[in-house]
Amino acid sequence: MNSRVVEGAIDWVSAENGNLSIEPTADGSVTFRSERFGETFHSRQGAWQEALSKFVEPTHLPQRATSQPVIRILDVCYGLGYNTAAALTALWALNPACAVEWVGLELDPVATRAALPYLLATARSAGAALGLAEPILGAIAQLLTDLAEQGQAAWPAPASVTPKFSTPELITGPSSPPQFRGQLLWGDARQTLRPVLDRGFRADAVFLDPFSPPRCPQLWTVEFLGMVSRCLAPDGRLTTYSCAAAVRSALLAAGLQLGATVPFGRRWPGTVAAFVPLDLPPLSAQEQEHLQTKAAVPYRDPHLTDDAATILDRKNQEQARSPLEPTSRWKRRWFGDCRAKH
Repeated sequence: MNSRVVEGAIDWVSAENGNLSIEPTADGSVTFRSERFGETFHSRQGAWQEALSKFVEPTHLPQRATSQPVIRILDVCYGLGYNTAAALTALWALNPACAVEWVGLELDPVATRAALPYLLATARSAGAALGLAEPILGAIAQLLTDLAEQGQAAWPAPASVTPKFSTPELITGPSSPPQFRGQLLWGDARQTLRPVLDRGFRADAVFLDPFSPPRCPQLWTVEFLGMVSRCLAPDGRLTTYSCAAAVRSALLAAGLQLGATVPFGRRWPGTVAAFVPLDLPPLSAQEQEHLQTKAAVPYRDPHLTDDAATILDRKNQEQARSPLEPTSRWKRRWFGDCRAKH
């Protein structure tokens, strides 16, 4: 990855978007830190590599690219765009003819638009390393740009629109960009997801990537994850970086089976879920026991309208009443003295 794009840009992002600051990562890609949520968007070990290892690979998108003519993706909390960009490069490196139908959800466009130059540079570098032809690299860049700036993108473009990157090779060459139709919906995902579900969109891959549950509990509740699961195709896969017991119990309540993904940039694994447990990497005994503790009491938001403080307070009250094993006892059993370990 080429990290030179970072130089000279830190002051601009900080000045224009006071709650965002740049964080270079170990693989040369760039992430942001949100002061509003008190977290970075990605692991400092590598934003691009995290997208691949936590989202693209666990959903088996590369395998699907060789066997499905159309792949549908739901990107919950699009953020800086790395998960989708990594998915497109991986898919089209294997099958340039694969069509993609895509829906993304994001709270507002500020971070997405601020990150666009860094995303485009990283996606181009990664795509070139995979051997993607220039027309496809150009198409990916245009699609990511259109999503960030207009909230929708299509390729081939409508006949009345001439793509900025259009050349004769794009129209007639053997490496013509594949079909893509996508819409990025701005606003509270609890509201913007409803029409996606109502129109029958069913995703082969769901990327679940909000800020952490304690910081953004609204998007980790039983009710919201239940709605997300109903957007998943019967043989689809949902993946997230989180292994929180409260998140996993909500996914189980939605009728999904659970597996663990390989840790990246942190000690703990992520989670992959599906209605059909075929080939899901099993949870360890430690993880299974964690689901029997008070930590597994889920976040709840009955009307999908509550703020973070209300949801957190409701969870704390339910935990206090729960007959489940105290999480501290589980920690001592697996890690010894919690004070020494955490």
